[in-house]
Amino acid sequence: MIAVVPCTWKAAQKMVAEWHRHLPALTGARMACALADGDEPPFAVGTAGTPSRAWNEQRKIVISRIAVRPGTDPTVNGCSRLYGALCRAAEALGYRQAWTYTLPEEPGTSLRAAGFEEMGLTAGGEWDRPSRARGKAARSEPKRRWRRLLGRGRSAP
Repeated sequence: MIAVVPCTWKAAQKMVAEWHRHLPALTGARMACALADGDEPPFAVGTAGTPSRAWNEQRKIVISRIAVRPGTDPTVNGCSRLYGALCRAAEALGYRQAWTYTLPEEPGTSLRAAGFEEMGLTAGGEWDRPSRARGKAARSEPKRRWRRLLGRGRSAP
């Protein structure tokens, strides 16, 4: 029976590095969960965190990675289940919004199934600033932004 199972940060980091299609490097997260079939090793993993200092105390969380082992049966709706589990955990911890980003060509089917709404495209670009040098972004093109309102945040505009 397929179920959401706990996952450590280190285990999630390893799975994302092996399975994520275009962003294998994972630098931080507040929580992670995985999907497993019975006592088998996990076949999918999801992570969430608050990556931006500007979001401190905003009760917003970003689901930063969902990764599924290549060759996994897509009929188990693993991505939607992980998005839902991370949102429920975030809501239980007092977060009011969950955000995530996809590439423009990705349809967002799992996100819609998990209750996310499309917010449009970001401007894209680099995070590097004269006052704070950073490495090149792995993917600097515009991304599609998604949001799901949680708990009391559901009444937000």
